[in-house]
Amino acid sequence: MKKKNQKNNNKITRLDALKQINLNAAGIDVGDSQMYVAVPEDRDEQFVRVFGTFTRDLVSIAQWLKQCRVTTVAMESTGVYWIPLFEILVEYGFEVLLVDARKIKNVSGRKTDIQDCQWIQQLHTYGLLNGSFIPEQNIRALRYMIRHRANLLRYRAAHVQHI
Repeated sequence: MKKKNQKNNNKITRLDALKQINLNAAGIDVGDSQMYVAVPEDRDEQFVRVFGTFTRDLVSIAQWLKQCRVTTVAMESTGVYWIPLFEILVEYGFEVLLVDARKIKNVSGRKTDIQDCQWIQQLHTYGLLNGSFIPEQNIRALRYMIRHRANLLRYRAAHVQHI
């Protein structure tokens, strides 16, 4: 922390420490088979939980976050595994921040997924994470359909050969 001189009495004082901005923040480490979710420690006895990746598990995440009075969520953008969880969290009314995993992984000292979700939650609490651009729902739906059509066209000859 930096120190500064006061002009009036030449005392040296410390600047304020980092202030928490998002007090109702959660962090999620997204994986292909499990989701690790961390909430503030005072919200639940078990403030880090592990969930599966089926739809019922993703809905359970959203319900637990509501129960813990969370309003904003930061999660890693790992492959395509974040998409269903993102959609459900937005549907439940959360402010969702999708963070590039490479930017979080640059900090050393974290070895497990449980520590990763706590680290994401802590960084988000202090407002130190920048989210990726996510277009509106109707634009996302259009993009999914266009990509699906492109894939169908790309593989049409292979499908005809299989017949």
